[in-house]
Amino acid sequence: MHRRRRTALLLSAVIAAAPLLAACGSDAHPGAAAVVGGQRITVAQLEGRVKEVRAAQRAAVTDDAQYAQAVAQTGTLTRDTLHSMVLDQVLQRAAEDAGITVTTHEVQEMRAGLEQQAGGAEGLRKAWLQQYGIPPQRLDENLRLQLEAQKLATELGTNTSQPAFWNALSKASKALGVDLNPRYGSWDARKVSRVDAKTPWVREVSTAGTQRTA
Repeated sequence: MHRRRRTALLLSAVIAAAPLLAACGSDAHPGAAAVVGGQRITVAQLEGRVKEVRAAQRAAVTDDAQYAQAVAQTGTLTRDTLHSMVLDQVLQRAAEDAGITVTTHEVQEMRAGLEQQAGGAEGLRKAWLQQYGIPPQRLDENLRLQLEAQKLATELGTNTSQPAFWNALSKASKALGVDLNPRYGSWDARKVSRVDAKTPWVREVSTAGTQRTA
């Protein structure tokens, strides 16, 4: 994945809506979508995050056609959401290793500045949902992560698009030992990225309940 794309995923959790591979969960971690640093991200937690985005999208549009269009434009939400949830923890580990902290006041200051640019609080909430797939209740959490990323890059004397920044995340990723449920692909610690499983014979089950061959 191109570094600019990975940076966008890190700082914003891009919208998507994915089919799930019809495979059982990991035998070692039943019910887990991923295990990061020995801690499970459960399938239920992942599905809950996806539902938050969908509910926010539904509330933001005026009719069924607009909502259907929003869903159609976001074709890999489940997998991208899991990628973001893992990457958030990797970033937090890298920030902790570097002694980086972010205060609530800093988050509030960043939000106030962005709201001014967006024409108000509602404008910011809409922009973050439409551009990055961040529902309103996750906005402050996302801004905190952005500040962590910015501070980490500054500490490293670089920016979030440069190799030095991603090398720090790769180191944290390896230390955490990320393990994805195979139905969502695998995790490449060197690239700090989720990788789709190359199993074209596996049957996929869409979120709508229809079946197709991958």
